[in-house]
Amino acid sequence: MPANGAITLRAQPSDEGKRLDVFMASQLTAYTRSFIARLIGEQHFRVNGQLKKPGYRLKSSDTISGVIPPPVPIELKAEAISLNILHEDDHIVVVNKQPGLVVHPAAGHDGGTLVNGLLYHCTDLKGIGGELRPGIVHRLDKDTSGTLVVAKHDRAHAHLSRQFKNRQVQKEYLALVHGAVTPPSGTITLPIGRHPVDRKRMSTVSLRGRTAETQWKIKAAFRFFALLAVMLKTGRTHQIRVHCAAMQHPIVGDRVYRPRKLEKTIVRESRQPEKILQILKSAKRQMLHAWRLGITHPQSDKRMVFESPLPEDMNQIIQKIREIGL
Repeated sequence: MPANGAITLRAQPSDEGKRLDVFMASQLTAYTRSFIARLIGEQHFRVNGQLKKPGYRLKSSDTISGVIPPPVPIELKAEAISLNILHEDDHIVVVNKQPGLVVHPAAGHDGGTLVNGLLYHCTDLKGIGGELRPGIVHRLDKDTSGTLVVAKHDRAHAHLSRQFKNRQVQKEYLALVHGAVTPPSGTITLPIGRHPVDRKRMSTVSLRGRTAETQWKIKAAFRFFALLAVMLKTGRTHQIRVHCAAMQHPIVGDRVYRPRKLEKTIVRESRQPEKILQILKSAKRQMLHAWRLGITHPQSDKRMVFESPLPEDMNQIIQKIREIGL
């Protein structure tokens, strides 16, 4: 099936009663149902020569014909942003995202994002959802660094999206947290939803919390800190940050989810308050890094694992903790 161009589909007896958009999405697997519904609404497809709505119920004799239009340019500007490319082929690009880089344009960030940089870097984009843009299938917070995969065309985007939805993606992070963590490994399964008061935050105490599971194990233990290897089984917003805070071991440098009195408590209990404060002040962001990402390649079906080395700022802080003996 060509990525774009004229298409003809014929409903079979087993398709009787199916929604038009559902049937078409099942046949044109390179595209999402929402994109197909949009094309139907924009009158790119007809049933037996007549315009129908996406919710039209098929008859077994129906013939659907139309054209998938070529992708159109988007208003976003391509920008020559320095990117650390771990892997690239005709279907995907894998990036080691630097801290401070926003993934996708949004209110307050209409430029200088990873998407702007990829528009400049990738000259072979085939289009996502009818637009010439890279396909973002998952995100990292602005101040979280590490491994991120992006699709170059609709089929790769749909394939990767299904992997994330079906929890077939291996996601491992490194998190430097406060406190001496015990036991050496564990799982936290508290649900996560919007904070009941502060709508900009997430919380384990929410009226509409969704299931969330985070597995962790100690990678390096110190007196007042611990480096955790964290495995995500779900992908809720701020999941690791919220779960670590709920464990009473918030991520170092996280200004949103750490208790306000935490630093004072740590300094008061330590015999090396100045050195502790030195460490805390040197953390300009949450010390969270997307270390390893395992996916199935959307074209070859080969299992691939990508790793991003520990960023310099995290590495320096860990080295200081070791040297000082904290």
